[in-house]
Amino acid sequence: MVLHNMSSNFIKTVSNACVRQKERNGNKCVQRLYMALPRLTPQEVTTILQSNEYTREFNGQSSIKYYDSNQLASNNPIEDARSEAQCLLTKGILLGVFDGHGGNMCAQAISKRLFHYISACLLPRTLVKQYLNAVNSNNKLELLQMFNGKTDPLFKNKDLHQKNFLTFVKDLAKTECTTEFQMEKALENAFVRLDNDLSNEAVSTLGTKNTVESLEAATSGAVAVVAHIDGPHLHVAGVGDCQAVLGTLSEDDGWSAKLMTVEHNTDNRAEVERILSEHPANEKSTVIKMERLLGQLAPLRSLGDFQYKWSKQILQQVVPYIGEVMIPPNYHTPPYLTAKPEVKYHRLTPRDKFLIIASDGLWDLISPLQAVRLVGEHMSGKITLSPLRLPCKNMKLSDINNMLLQRKEGLKKKPLDSNAATHLLRHALGGTDYGIDHGKLSRLLTLPNPVVRIFRDDITITVVYMDSEFLRHCPP
Repeated sequence: MVLHNMSSNFIKTVSNACVRQKERNGNKCVQRLYMALPRLTPQEVTTILQSNEYTREFNGQSSIKYYDSNQLASNNPIEDARSEAQCLLTKGILLGVFDGHGGNMCAQAISKRLFHYISACLLPRTLVKQYLNAVNSNNKLELLQMFNGKTDPLFKNKDLHQKNFLTFVKDLAKTECTTEFQMEKALENAFVRLDNDLSNEAVSTLGTKNTVESLEAATSGAVAVVAHIDGPHLHVAGVGDCQAVLGTLSEDDGWSAKLMTVEHNTDNRAEVERILSEHPANEKSTVIKMERLLGQLAPLRSLGDFQYKWSKQILQQVVPYIGEVMIPPNYHTPPYLTAKPEVKYHRLTPRDKFLIIASDGLWDLISPLQAVRLVGEHMSGKITLSPLRLPCKNMKLSDINNMLLQRKEGLKKKPLDSNAATHLLRHALGGTDYGIDHGKLSRLLTLPNPVVRIFRDDITITVVYMDSEFLRHCPP
């Protein structure tokens, strides 16, 4: 967020929370704030930026070489979440970024549960039944191998979550296959069913010891982007304003950015028209107000946020726990919100080099094309961070010479970070037309909790690198 665009309320927040002096001139407040911040050394900046790095390499048996991830919090606790997993009973790798709002519980719940729903939807009916038969046996089948190694939050309702998931799998087993498998429908089914289960869990646990947890997950919300990559097949499902961008190298070595998601906000005219068409004409002035749903919610699709989905009767049941303030104004014909994702497909080619998946904390700071160019530069510069190794024996001198020339070019772009997600973080926060501004980076990393959210959001990034050789040999 640019300082000169800050509202008077934001300036007042800066004044009260950080400077603790009443100033009439907002610019003076910001200057005082910046003067009061400690100056980090370059190494301290790097330590902070690299503290949540994660990299996973693959064994050459898939179209993914490896991926880099990173997170930088603005909220405390962070409201973003991320997950990555290998499907074990089908082919394919799942990668997702989840951006919470109104708390972190919904994003955390989705990051731990959604991939299981998706992986179940991908199973042929014979495998669905085989999975169910093995649930209570010694030969239990696992649907996923989770990669990120993070400790699961302690959900008190874990048994209820598992029970509802098994009910979903049983429903899948009963469904007759009358049409050919469609990936888009499978992803939609997984998103919508998990969202319905979150709703039912919140209502069914009212008045029990698990009420608070279920209601926190249901009345906070999250937008999401999930990519499924299976060989040359890339599907991306999006709800809200997280984005996925494919970086493609053209024949003249220029970079292009292909958006694999659609933003569901008021900038999307088709989305606004869809919502207006679902409600009576006399609500036209209140359904979308001040560029928000019912004047309150910025994303026009999300998981959770059931105060925009529940009937009035259910809302009255939960009012004793969440308060009247949770009922939106002009709430006449619910639901106003859906968790149904939009799904895009792309067949990967050897020129598709990487996929960037990120929460809007990144896209608020840099454009998709800027991000693609930064990762592209990082790719060519990263080779200088490791010793030169010949890829095979008996290479011709001319080939070795070409490798050395490429390495020499890469030295001009030698990055400070080996992790591409960290590279994006550094440039998004500190980048200028003339390079990285260390002072700007230091300020944005030392802003105190009451104020930092004004200047930047939580940022979560996953950069997925494709294996060009694998894709080159995929059948047409």
